[in-house]
Amino acid sequence: MEMTLKYDVVVIGGGHAGCEAACASANIGAKTLLVTMDMNKIAQMSCNPAVGGIAKGQIVREIDALGGQMGRVTDATAIQFRMLNVGKGPAVWSPRAQCDRGKFIWEWRRVLDETDNLDIWQDQVEELLVEEVKHGALESQQTKRVIGVKTIWGAEIHARCVVITAGTFLNGLMHIGRKMVKGGRIAEPAAERLTESITRHGIRSSRMKTGTPVRLDKRSIDFSQLRRQDGEQRTYRFSYFPLTDTSTKHPKPSDLPQLPCWECYTNSAVHEILRSGLSESPLYNGQIQSIGPRYCPSIETKLVTFPDRNQHLLFLEPEGSETNEMYLNGFSSSLPMKVQIEALRKIPGLEQAKVYRPGYAIEYDFFDPTQLRHTLESKIIDGLFFAGQVNGTTGYEEAAGQGLVAGVNAALKCDGTKQFIMQRDESYIGVLIDDLVTKGVDEPYRMFTSRAEYRILLRQDDADARLTERSYAIGLAKRDRYEWWMEKKQHIEEIIAFCKNYPIKPKEINPALEQLGTTPLQFGVKLEDLIARPQLTLQNLQTIIPELKEFIARTPNRKEEIAEAAEIRIKYKGYIDRERLVAEKMHRLENIKIKGHFDYNTIQSLSTECRQKLTAIDPETLAQASRIPGVSPSDINVLLVLMGR
Repeated sequence: MEMTLKYDVVVIGGGHAGCEAACASANIGAKTLLVTMDMNKIAQMSCNPAVGGIAKGQIVREIDALGGQMGRVTDATAIQFRMLNVGKGPAVWSPRAQCDRGKFIWEWRRVLDETDNLDIWQDQVEELLVEEVKHGALESQQTKRVIGVKTIWGAEIHARCVVITAGTFLNGLMHIGRKMVKGGRIAEPAAERLTESITRHGIRSSRMKTGTPVRLDKRSIDFSQLRRQDGEQRTYRFSYFPLTDTSTKHPKPSDLPQLPCWECYTNSAVHEILRSGLSESPLYNGQIQSIGPRYCPSIETKLVTFPDRNQHLLFLEPEGSETNEMYLNGFSSSLPMKVQIEALRKIPGLEQAKVYRPGYAIEYDFFDPTQLRHTLESKIIDGLFFAGQVNGTTGYEEAAGQGLVAGVNAALKCDGTKQFIMQRDESYIGVLIDDLVTKGVDEPYRMFTSRAEYRILLRQDDADARLTERSYAIGLAKRDRYEWWMEKKQHIEEIIAFCKNYPIKPKEINPALEQLGTTPLQFGVKLEDLIARPQLTLQNLQTIIPELKEFIARTPNRKEEIAEAAEIRIKYKGYIDRERLVAEKMHRLENIKIKGHFDYNTIQSLSTECRQKLTAIDPETLAQASRIPGVSPSDINVLLVLMGR
């Protein structure tokens, strides 16, 4: 006898996208069900045990500012933290943390268990339930609407919205050498039949590939031959939430031991062994046809792409504080086991290395994201949302950001309220989603700071300034988070006002300025003028201006974070204002709605490629049209003229 369950929102998949989607939906107030194959592998870090990195760290900060969970869970389970790119401008500073893989899972599980309106069901979905909805006077005027899902164990789950976040599990196929095994992850089954259940309704799918490296036993490694890489001495965190909060729903910062990573290199002997196995590599013998991630290539791809390189940098990363398992970052491979192991034992320090399991490649289904709206809802099936790797992305952070947006919009749709869409000048998540739905993907999409044209506005330090008030307005960010941000905002503005009004006299400060390596003053200035100098910071100026030190000391919480945010706004004010002006000009095109106004195929003054691309994508606004590859500025001018008519 089959069982029927009923919810507002059903989320399929318990990975990073699914967990954020489920929490966001439930926290807004929708009755939500998360369906996952294994409740003991919630938010599993399938590849490296780390969160953040270039641009990815900014996404995690944005998730936190919106009221999501990834930043908090990371802080509670971090075993090393680093701020990347600090030698460059703050627009590209990016936080990154190594995490305890096992504790990360159980911290996420705790968060889910304590989230109101959220249930978990352990099962596997195999069928999407869809109904035809008549509208208009003619029988032919019909749309499709999702009404739920069906599982392999016969449970029917009815819902007003469904969010698909199946990761690499859809018809997953793993490769090690010529050996192929169905699965969504090592030792876990693939999700079969669900893709076919979706594509029969006209949604296009294709295949992608990713991979992961060998795992090693640290007891067998000679660390004396490796270069140690420690984390930051300063206490950084992903979450903007205060350290003083002790409620059970806000995890404390990690009190786990902080562990080092280690650097090592391949060499010519390693390369020789790897090359000997290329004929058995699924990537080069025709066994794998799909495209893998460009920016995280396998070791065999590195050898083929860079044949003149004598060595490649690898990072040996701990998997946790209570395990001997280590992750060899940079050595992803699908070569035969014997080749992988023989090659890695030619790396200094790894000569006696014991292997827990070899690296492998995995192929899986994804769906063309140009078939989605900016809410991540399908244009073809009403109420169906997609998030994560099923949209052609790669990375935990990209998945989590999409999951949060899909979960929010699914809940808002159930409530009948307006949509939640972020613009390109508002967040990296907004850039990510706009790229997906406007340009599509032909390889796994990874976020970089270079993808954002407004990256001076999208810094890791100001995500709460950009997003917390917006999130509070839709009910995702709660009152405590909103009040904490308003308090922080006030302190930042007070420091900026102090610096703007505090007078500096040359004779009093010139000796100290010379010691700090900067030009003495000839005339009196305000403190903000000094801060604009590259050599000067609020930190070193406090040592020579007692009043500044005393003023900042009055800040009750997170003094370093607040002072840093104020300093960046002062030091880079000209750049920030100029970029905001450019963004505001582009908003004028965002306000020109063109969806439904044109039959592009009839506009002969547009190029053939433009007509084809506009018809396929059907952009909402003129700004979105301008970002479609193949649509030229002259094509946009044509549309502007036609809109004027």
